[in-house]
Amino acid sequence: MTTDKRLHPYRRVLRPGQASAVMLYDADAATLREVWRTEDMLVEAPNWTAPDELILNGDGLLWRLDLTSGALTAIDVPGLPYLNNDHVPAPGGGAMFVSGYDWHIHRLSLPDGRHEQVTQDHPDQPLRHFLHGVSFDGTELAFVGIAPRGDDPWGPANIYTMNSTGGPVQQLTFGDAPADGCEYSPDDRWIYFNTAALTGRAQIARLPRTGGTPERLTDDERVNWFPHLAPIGDLACYLSYPPGTTGHPADRPVEIRLVRAGRWTEAETVAAFNGGQGTINVNSWAADGRRFAFVAYPMAAS
Repeated sequence: MTTDKRLHPYRRVLRPGQASAVMLYDADAATLREVWRTEDMLVEAPNWTAPDELILNGDGLLWRLDLTSGALTAIDVPGLPYLNNDHVPAPGGGAMFVSGYDWHIHRLSLPDGRHEQVTQDHPDQPLRHFLHGVSFDGTELAFVGIAPRGDDPWGPANIYTMNSTGGPVQQLTFGDAPADGCEYSPDDRWIYFNTAALTGRAQIARLPRTGGTPERLTDDERVNWFPHLAPIGDLACYLSYPPGTTGHPADRPVEIRLVRAGRWTEAETVAAFNGGQGTINVNSWAADGRRFAFVAYPMAAS
């Protein structure tokens, strides 16, 4: 099942006795179930590409998971750089926008493996690009850009947008407080994201697609990341860390919280487990807007 384990500098692996467990939550039935598990590879960030198929990443590659048979198949594309967990299907299916460890965003055709780099190196505005959102009209990408600061290549993380075919970028957030997890509302009017700029800890917010003043949506003592809106209907979910957490680390006691009808301050916890980084970094709602997938990382019982 696994690749040849070719190493790259940022490859994540399971700890001894740990598993990757792909979970499915059904909002109508209010049920949570495990649909697939492996102890061979750390997989992350599921996307739905069909009613019975997920795309995940692991070992620097994309993988197809057939939910009917449980078969996991590598999408190993020659010439494509190793990939991280920031990958989003293009509207209409058949293609993915992916983030590579060359720090660029690429468009990948799933049927034939053709791919092209979308972002470019800009000497006057150097950025590391981490994709998070594709507009529902397919014309725009929202990504996290990290600009160097002096000799440090990892400066502040801010939200940017650009045309999905390439070209100049537009910066939407500014400052030292990290912003992340940017994606579009189904009507393409808003960009939802998480930011520490408003409270000093990561909370969910939104701003107009063209930029403006962020509107805070959650306000609690927990640390909240990666808002994901269902493509239809009125549901959303996000990842919630314990108070005092810095960043979005792996292997923490985390929760998935469900939001109904835009009532973000009334979100309900629907799952609590060991996870964090890799669990739900990108939108993982099914097309029906009633189910979402995520990855937990349980340890074997002692």
